[in-house]
Amino acid sequence: MTKKDEYLEKEFNFEKAIKNPYVKELKRQVTININKSVIDYFKNESMHTGIPYQTLINLYLADCVKEKKKLKINWE
Repeated sequence: MTKKDEYLEKEFNFEKAIKNPYVKELKRQVTININKSVIDYFKNESMHTGIPYQTLINLYLADCVKEKKKLKINWE
């Protein structure tokens, strides 16, 4: 059961409020082990682009998902 906040109800009119259109895109914090060389690569790219390195990593992985890229691993 949701508890109403009386202050919010009095001070703000939510009648015309819209839901966050980006709610599906919310990020989740995770812990992941990444090689130092990979972090260094993205930090270097970050300096050139001005985009934080964690955002660059997310953008790269999101592109892999969007393009449905498949891993090609050869064990010899």
